[in-house]
Amino acid sequence: MKQAIWNGTIIAESAETVVVEGNHYFPVETVNKNYLTPSDKTSFCGWKGYCSYHNVVVDRNESPAAAWYYADPYERAEKIRGHIAFWKGVEVLETNS
Repeated sequence: MKQAIWNGTIIAESAETVVVEGNHYFPVETVNKNYLTPSDKTSFCGWKGYCSYHNVVVDRNESPAAAWYYADPYERAEKIRGHIAFWKGVEVLETNS
């Protein structure tokens, strides 16, 4: 079981993450969206496509653009469709759950 934790709070938890380039992508249904707010940040990856971001907010503390996803990934990155990954201080830890 993997957990994404920021500011002492579990943001996502799943036994089934997809690892791409060392990042764990959590199925969207395993992410607590109460801790996400929209971000205007976008980026582009040559093999995954266009990327959008969410801010992670816990107890009024915000980590801007700390969660990202590919809403319509290119075919070669199809396995991350419907998944969200984290960075900027969000730790992904293995648990015994």
